[in-house]
Amino acid sequence: MLELVINDTELFDNATNTFIAVKKHNLLLEHSLISISKWESKFKKPFLTREIKTLDETRYYVKCMTLNRNVDDNVYLCLTNSDIDKVNSYIEDSMSATKPKKVGAPSREPVTSELIYYWMIALNIPVEFEKWHLNRLLTLIEVCNIKNSPPKKMTMAQRRALNNQRKARLHTRG
Repeated sequence: MLELVINDTELFDNATNTFIAVKKHNLLLEHSLISISKWESKFKKPFLTREIKTLDETRYYVKCMTLNRNVDDNVYLCLTNSDIDKVNSYIEDSMSATKPKKVGAPSREPVTSELIYYWMIALNIPVEFEKWHLNRLLTLIEVCNIKNSPPKKMTMAQRRALNNQRKARLHTRG
């Protein structure tokens, strides 16, 4: 979980020519499957892409990540570059000591929240894990895939070497 402190700020509304006072807020944020589901519902595109998000998309994602209730929308207009950098660092953090070996080429299929939910269902991962940090959940999915995949078949060279070991150990010719 990430905590962001948004200090007292005053915004100017050009439409009404008035100042808006924004009180100090402590935002509690969680980068989770639930958060990206909310974001994708609004923008109708995958969140997990290399495409750079606009400032509005980034602010809305911070709103989707927010665990606090009834936060004034003006609070998100007060996010500084430093706040956004903290959010991006938090999103990129693996949150895990596990480093699974990558198997095969990465898929070109866009990864959406529905696809991740499908993986969870297919791997019998409880839906409660949707609240985990997303990178930790994706690591768990990778580990489940690796552990559930059939063992690799031996190559002819490996079989030949194993047979030679057995013949030497048993003192036979085969």
